[in-house]
Amino acid sequence: MKKGREAVLARQLCLRATDAEKALWTKLRRKQLEGVKFRRQQPLGPYIVDLVSLERKLIIEIDGGQHNQQEIKRSDEERTNWLKQKGYRILRFWNNEVLENIDGVLERIREALR
Repeated sequence: MKKGREAVLARQLCLRATDAEKALWTKLRRKQLEGVKFRRQQPLGPYIVDLVSLERKLIIEIDGGQHNQQEIKRSDEERTNWLKQKGYRILRFWNNEVLENIDGVLERIREALR
């Protein structure tokens, strides 16, 4: 994917963010959590990740029910393996987990940042 196309796609993903992505982003933006800078819809190689701290090499993915489908599970696994090879750690949360227990999600992120 060309750099310009990545930026356009990332912007579109930001504009179409799920309620869970919006809710978590409001808690992570502007270094609100542990003083760590997060970016959203960030291109990394051939992928665009939901949220990432580049300095801490921590990726946060927020998944909907479609991620239970076998084909998408395989794709997610390939993506995770590629990102891990680049030194990133990945935390995955379900949409409903973020919406129903955001404090618990934030605590797991804090633990990963320590």
